[in-house]
Amino acid sequence: MSKLIYLDNSATSFPKPDEVYDFMNTFYRTKGVSPGRSGFDAALETEEVVNNTRKMLTKLFNGGTDHNRLTFSYNATDSLNLIINGLVEKGGHVVTTLLEHNSVLRPLYFHQQQGTIDVTYVPFDENGYVNPDDIKKAIRPNTTFVIVTHCSNVLGTIQPLAQIGKICKDKGVTFVVDGSQGAGSVDFDMQACNVDVYCFTGHKCLMGPTGIGGSYVREGVNIKLTRAGGTGVRSAFRGHLEEYPYRLEYGTLNLLGVGGLYAGVKWITQQGVMNIHNREIALWDKLRKAVQNTEGVTTYCANSIENKNPVLSFNIKGFQAGDVGTMLDVDYNIAVRTGLQCAPLVHEHIGTFDMHGTVRMSIGAFTTEADVDTAIEAIKEIASIKN
Repeated sequence: MSKLIYLDNSATSFPKPDEVYDFMNTFYRTKGVSPGRSGFDAALETEEVVNNTRKMLTKLFNGGTDHNRLTFSYNATDSLNLIINGLVEKGGHVVTTLLEHNSVLRPLYFHQQQGTIDVTYVPFDENGYVNPDDIKKAIRPNTTFVIVTHCSNVLGTIQPLAQIGKICKDKGVTFVVDGSQGAGSVDFDMQACNVDVYCFTGHKCLMGPTGIGGSYVREGVNIKLTRAGGTGVRSAFRGHLEEYPYRLEYGTLNLLGVGGLYAGVKWITQQGVMNIHNREIALWDKLRKAVQNTEGVTTYCANSIENKNPVLSFNIKGFQAGDVGTMLDVDYNIAVRTGLQCAPLVHEHIGTFDMHGTVRMSIGAFTTEADVDTAIEAIKEIASIKN
């Protein structure tokens, strides 16, 4: 069997840099103790890694001066639930978009079903971008927050956060961004974009392991407490602590996850986020152009490299997306994602919902030009069967 060609980096980046595997192994073997709970040397050294990871991510996102407002969770979905549940108000209104992942859609839908909130879903244009003016028009006097994806996991389109953020600031509305596909993929500045809350996962472009994520909440944003538990400090206090980072952290951290995230962020910082991105998008552009020149293949919102992440969604005439994925796997050892990619409203909007979604190829830091060439030939061969 030929080597695996992994083109599912939007699901999780793979492989990770060797530096991440090596650091996780050494770190957990030598400092795998509970951070911040005790005063012995190993505990203090472990807490230092945790704090340094907070500082690195705060700097990467330009969140603010207080790194303790960078909190850790299991993943972006976990943080998004904490933030959404902590911001909703009975009788309130939320603005979001048709581009969102179920990590945003389902918590909002739950509150809609409970009769707690009303939600407006702003559409995207034929190129896959939300018009900031549509966000502005959707905001009402009772709008409590706007929540938008940084980058579509189906289309790869990077949304105009700076324009949306300015609108939210002018309107006095909290602006939340789902950074699952954006964190570590392109340069990003929370303050310049007027983003109040940024949620992220560690296992995609930040090059960490699964099971770790978090959020940065800027000062002045009130996230209500919706969970409670151990914090390791001030144990006599009956309620959950309100100061950060404890406000949004509960129980023992995923220490191995934080360690891996530390090594991953260090690696992408040393490589240069935009250096990685530019290399990936060049490979994506080669893939896109070849696929678009193949008879019987339809791509979606893949017209330019501008404001794009290296994600390509397509279908081949005569085949279900799932069947194409199976052939790519079995016959070519190419790993892709097929289906609705946990973003059903995107597929409803681009007309692929009833055909069970798309084939999605997503390029990563370790994708080679040879990998892309093999993928192109595979798509051409499959398309030639019925076209």
